[in-house]
Amino acid sequence: MTENLTTTAGRAPDRAAARSTRTLLTCGILAGPLYVVVVVLQMLTRDGFDISRHPASMLSNGDRGWIQIATFVVTGLLFVAYASGLRRMLGRVAGRGGTWGPRLIGVLGAGMVAAGCFSADPADGFPPGTPLGPPTTMSWHAVVHLLVSGVAFLALIAACFVFARRFAATGYRGWAVFSASTGALFLVTWLSLFGLQGARAVNVALAVAIALALVWTSLLAAHQLTRPADPAR
Repeated sequence: MTENLTTTAGRAPDRAAARSTRTLLTCGILAGPLYVVVVVLQMLTRDGFDISRHPASMLSNGDRGWIQIATFVVTGLLFVAYASGLRRMLGRVAGRGGTWGPRLIGVLGAGMVAAGCFSADPADGFPPGTPLGPPTTMSWHAVVHLLVSGVAFLALIAACFVFARRFAATGYRGWAVFSASTGALFLVTWLSLFGLQGARAVNVALAVAIALALVWTSLLAAHQLTRPADPAR
């Protein structure tokens, strides 16, 4: 009788930890789609915004800029929580992305929170009334926004390749290809932006690549939730 009570008491913390981990991973399912949906809705409703000319960061400006700022912060916090869940799930196995995968997702989340705290400058006609063309100067907070966004981008790209290697090592070839392709598309379009500044097709391609990478993070979280008992996956 005493042994049974002890066993039952020992299982309670394990069940609580499992529920907590699942909740944290659920944050990862929500984070990417939340950002994509809110940005798309703003693209369709904000006067003067053109995704082929304006990055989503510029939605932080104007009378409804608070929506994008809140989206950055909330999404970033969800990614930080997601990273904690991934660390619990994957940290039991050394190597194969179990350490760096969660860390990179956490850096992504922190970068998004910082991007919300430090806004990009108005430019190229957005919000309405802003002069056309790039700004002649950059504010200090726009410089910080650019830097933290770059760190977040690099972290997400690196996470794609880290998990691609993990999936390849554990026999999930489809997931390995999906992860590597997502990271490669993001990297190529981002680098193209520097070489082809002002090219509208590149701006759209980068927006699509970012959306795909964020959806990838959501699918990755769902994948982990479907295999909670297997720490190698």
